[in-house]
Amino acid sequence: MESKYNYFKRDISWLSFNYRVLLEALDERLPLYERINFISIYSSNLEEFYKIRVADHKAVASGATESDEETVQSARELVEEINKEVTRQLDDRVRIYEQKILPALRKNHIIFYQDNHVEPFHQQFIKDFFREEIFPYLQPVPVSKDKIVSFLRDNRLYLAIRVYPKKEEKNKGEETKENIEKYTGECINERNDGEGIKVGMEAARPNVTDLRQPLYFVMKQPYAKVPRFIELPSREKNHYLMFTEDIIKANLNLIFPGYDVDSSYCIKISRDADILIDDTASSADLVAQLKKKVKKRKIGDVCRFVYDRAMPSEFLDFLVDAFRIQRDELVPGDKHLNLEDLRHLPNPNKSLHSLEKPKPMKLTVLDEKESIFNYVAKKDLLLYYPYHSFEHFIHFLYEAVHNPETREIMVTQYRVAENSAVINTLIAAAQNGKKVTVFVELKARFDEENNLATAEMMQAAGIKIIYSIPGLKVHAKVALIRRRGLNGEKIPSYAYISTGNFNEKTATLYADCGLFTCRKEIVADLYNLFRILQGKEDPKFTTLLVARFNLIPELNRLIDREISLADEGKQGRIILKMNALQDPTMIDRLYEASEHGVQIDLIVRGICCLIPGQSYSRNIRVTRIVDSFLEHARIWYFGNDGTPKVFMGSPDWMRRNLYRRIEAITPVLAPDLRDNLIEMLDIQLADNQKACWVDDKLQNIFKKRTPGTPAVRAQYTFYDWLNKTNS
Repeated sequence: MESKYNYFKRDISWLSFNYRVLLEALDERLPLYERINFISIYSSNLEEFYKIRVADHKAVASGATESDEETVQSARELVEEINKEVTRQLDDRVRIYEQKILPALRKNHIIFYQDNHVEPFHQQFIKDFFREEIFPYLQPVPVSKDKIVSFLRDNRLYLAIRVYPKKEEKNKGEETKENIEKYTGECINERNDGEGIKVGMEAARPNVTDLRQPLYFVMKQPYAKVPRFIELPSREKNHYLMFTEDIIKANLNLIFPGYDVDSSYCIKISRDADILIDDTASSADLVAQLKKKVKKRKIGDVCRFVYDRAMPSEFLDFLVDAFRIQRDELVPGDKHLNLEDLRHLPNPNKSLHSLEKPKPMKLTVLDEKESIFNYVAKKDLLLYYPYHSFEHFIHFLYEAVHNPETREIMVTQYRVAENSAVINTLIAAAQNGKKVTVFVELKARFDEENNLATAEMMQAAGIKIIYSIPGLKVHAKVALIRRRGLNGEKIPSYAYISTGNFNEKTATLYADCGLFTCRKEIVADLYNLFRILQGKEDPKFTTLLVARFNLIPELNRLIDREISLADEGKQGRIILKMNALQDPTMIDRLYEASEHGVQIDLIVRGICCLIPGQSYSRNIRVTRIVDSFLEHARIWYFGNDGTPKVFMGSPDWMRRNLYRRIEAITPVLAPDLRDNLIEMLDIQLADNQKACWVDDKLQNIFKKRTPGTPAVRAQYTFYDWLNKTNS
């Protein structure tokens, strides 16, 4: 049955979010290098988007795969719509970078060379630097149509070069041909390090019947050997920076002696990075599949060919034919590609201040001498990362390791940091004679290898490892410390439910929440969840909400309750904070609640397929916050006629989270902690510095500060509030 409601397209909505990230580069209130970093984040996000989402649509559009959600024609149309919107956004990125960022750098005495103009006092330095530091690592490779197709590595930056042989006397023609063959042969046979491009000798031979015919080469930029950005000698109070590729361009005549260098432009390829595995496979087969397929990620099908938009059409046409590029894979880019590298841009002007971000605080009630076990035995504890220190969680595990009454430690692993303190502590627990069980989700995209490596390391230390469930992902972020008295008596066990991963690195970057509790009903439900992960028990939950079991029925009941209140003339109220809202069924329930008069505020950072401003959504407002930290918490508020119900946990409202994953959500039962979460939601809804409304055209409309009202920057305001209450 066709819905009477409409929805934004998921990927177009995501592009709206990523554009909001780019807009941070325009905020002159931010330190300059913070603004530059947002250009880097925008570019990195876009790269992953093409490797996964666009690659999936292109596979459907080509007929290589089938989808229940789109046809070949709709996939083609969507890819075209995506490329059109990305091209529009990249125009703005060029404008922001060239008209805002570069002048701001210059104003701060940082001259970032962008074109062929280099001050005379740097020209010799550039030539010497090129000869000594760059030239030994360059490998130009000829490109020819209708010959062996060269292979371009994923996300590597290449320089495409067009040259013409110099006009020479007839008797030197054969010598020119001989030199060309000799040089290209050396490139192929002696300098192929496995990282470059492989071609045959047939492709290396130019057309020598007319020595003024253009010759084309590609050359991988040697960023494994040379930094992307080079600091040049300072002059008076000015500092100078230059892209490595611009230094190469300035010295191409040294690479191609005997040729006239016509032009050169940067190009790059993005390849399909998704891994298709058999979800029904056993754990052993799944491990074998992942080990094999992760290695093939870098040689996936092309999903994007990005080129300098200044490249002449005939030059681009030649490359398209030579590399077998499809026209719908073309995405015009800037002169300088891979701007995600801007996060590494040197800051030679030490007077430029960095952003003073909130420093993680330790709770005064949990100093190093205070036992978290003793505290949580008396009352629930809620931590807010990155405002609170993740060291409290590490200390919680450390206590479990050394507590003689600890019987078992059970943890889910989705994404962990490299050299993880969490993993090291669990290994210490196993070595200390504790029983440790870890469920490892191998299918966490781009973390497969790290998860597999840490799982094998834990297994070697004696930890019981449970691998991915066939057909499902386990996305819940939970830990359980099971205890028993030394004489067998019952004593409190501890549950921990979080919105974020057990990752001390992202805990300093992502805004998340973690709840510690000894409540018997939650502990029992969490233990039951771990038994389900081991395939040992039928699901029975009294308090926790678990996706694929009791989550959807309870959400429907909560929404129905607010609708009933509104129908009775009372206030129906819902506030939902999450990363993404995409599931049409749950969006329909929100539309329905709006039609009954329920007031709904959505705080959705990323994808939001719900369309505000329609007759059926007139009571729904969508807020998006982008600031210093990545908003990552999932918190749900239902007014319940003045006795609010508040939940927190791991899932967004996307199909995959609600129906195809194991997710865990807990009610926040302690009144003071519930009120604290409500305070956080109120602060975020009051944000008038970094918050936007998302309108019915997917535009980010910045909220305006009403005259006479205080400035509210939610992340910093909430940190100050937490700091004041830290007693």
